[in-house]
Amino acid sequence: MKKVLSVFSLLLFSSLFTAISGSPAPKTFEGVITYKITYPDNKFTESQLSMFPKLLIVTVKGEKSRSEIMTPIGNQVDITDYATKTKIGLFDIMGQKYAIKSNSDDIQKEMASEAKSTITLSPETKMVAGYLCKKAIVTVDDKGTKYSFDVYYTSELGPKEANFSNPTFKDIDGVLMEFSMKTEQFTMKFTATSVEKKAVSAKDFEIPADYTITTEEEFQSKFGGMGQ
Repeated sequence: MKKVLSVFSLLLFSSLFTAISGSPAPKTFEGVITYKITYPDNKFTESQLSMFPKLLIVTVKGEKSRSEIMTPIGNQVDITDYATKTKIGLFDIMGQKYAIKSNSDDIQKEMASEAKSTITLSPETKMVAGYLCKKAIVTVDDKGTKYSFDVYYTSELGPKEANFSNPTFKDIDGVLMEFSMKTEQFTMKFTATSVEKKAVSAKDFEIPADYTITTEEEFQSKFGGMGQ
């Protein structure tokens, strides 16, 4: 349970899920990007892995994106507005529903506390979900501990602003189509499997009426100790 909850913390509070939550697109694109989530080199049992999310769904409409990830204990949705540089996190955990709003200052403050990264561009390309993607090598320096991984991205679905709130990927000029995210316990790999152009409802980017607006501190106080 603790490891599952650490996924939620990673995605919202460490601003790493924005890459996941941040797959915006220009106004000419509207639709859904689906990502498969895998856990390379993990040491978990099949039973433990069953508690981890397997899919990320990103819905895009103009300058807004909605990313949704699901686990057996609850769902998380991140809604990002690239024009105002704000975010909303929606959490449905065991029937309890909460919304956390973050403005530009909140996002910048959170980013300042995260590990720094450097981007090395590569001439290599790769087809991912039908799109020709460029390659970049990301090197993260987390308090003196360095690790690197490959990223594939496309400028056909969105600009550099796609990653504005993500300290690891903020210098990637486009939408991430294949990338990794590392925690202390495991690595998550995200690979886009499909891109569907379709009409999207504006209501998908609003806070539902049955969600209670709260703060990050209140949310952490209520759920942070679960599984310990």
